[in-house]
Amino acid sequence: MSSSSFESVDCVVIGAGVVGLAVARALALAGREVIVVEAAEGIGTETSSRNSEVIHAGIYYPRGSLMARTCVAGRHLLYTYCAEHGVPHRNCGKLIVATNDDESARLVEIKGRAEVNGVEGMRLLSAAEAMTMEPNLHCTAALLSPRTGIVDSHSYMLALQGDAEAHGAMLAFHSPVMQGRAVDGGIELEVGGAEPMNLRCRLVVNSAGLHAPALARKIAGLPSDRIPSAYYAKGNYFTLTGSSPFSRLIYPVPVPGGLGVHITIDMGGQAKFGPDVEWIDGIDYAVDPRRADKFYAAVRRYWPELKDGTLQPGYAGIRPKIVPPGAPAQDFTVQGQADHSVAGLINLFGIESPGLTASLALAELVRDIARP
Repeated sequence: MSSSSFESVDCVVIGAGVVGLAVARALALAGREVIVVEAAEGIGTETSSRNSEVIHAGIYYPRGSLMARTCVAGRHLLYTYCAEHGVPHRNCGKLIVATNDDESARLVEIKGRAEVNGVEGMRLLSAAEAMTMEPNLHCTAALLSPRTGIVDSHSYMLALQGDAEAHGAMLAFHSPVMQGRAVDGGIELEVGGAEPMNLRCRLVVNSAGLHAPALARKIAGLPSDRIPSAYYAKGNYFTLTGSSPFSRLIYPVPVPGGLGVHITIDMGGQAKFGPDVEWIDGIDYAVDPRRADKFYAAVRRYWPELKDGTLQPGYAGIRPKIVPPGAPAQDFTVQGQADHSVAGLINLFGIESPGLTASLALAELVRDIARP
């Protein structure tokens, strides 16, 4: 197909998850012409709507990492954004709880890392102090994170979409990217669906989440050695019948690959437990009820009163990992021309948790990289 048959546009964002929407908003606010293309039928149908809906403080991430920097900056931006736009959210705080002496010692290390990252207000608690705050809790010590909260992720995404559209951005659903190629002055994309489009773009932002590495491989001219492999770490959630036993989020000391089976509360007061870590080969959102046995065992370490039969399969999400099981923890990867030599292309790889919290900060980073 000749380049003359391509319609010229300024910016195309691929993926209408929370980060893609935040990027589209930031670019539109900067005066850029923006089209968001999304293969699914609506916004946030995958990772963005299948998570804990937690506003993370920025506690666990390695010093100086992009995860740490954008989580802390993004948290400040997100609380302000939610307050100004009427997005349901609550700064409820969380407790990281130890259930033996080894874990109690690790709380000091976690507090130190959090403070290096710029997390405010972290406080070590004795078992008595923690259990006074949360009478149903059982622990040997705890660490209070007063800056952690929860957010209605769908309301947040709707607000981002509304902001982007109010500043001229357009969204195209059922619009999968079939292939692309680097050309002089930008990127050409062939977009499928019921209304196919051929777009010549000054800027393409690959924010396709789980599919970002596969999508990058469809862009001719992008060096293959700059594209990471995709790995899928599924996280299953179980919901609790009855009222929540806690007013704050309760997290165990982290485990390899994730933050352990924790209890979070949504804006409606529903308590849920998860996610666990289940490495899988393909995208599969079914929750195996048999996994509940491990949930009961994990949760009873800090809530011994959990009754049999009160956990029900809830939902599952998949972390878009770019490192295999057992590898050192990944960082967010935001690739611009300086990283891969292709003008007009920004790739976002491995945007797992805390991607929702970091979304506005990541969007500002992409906007700044993309400045013409």
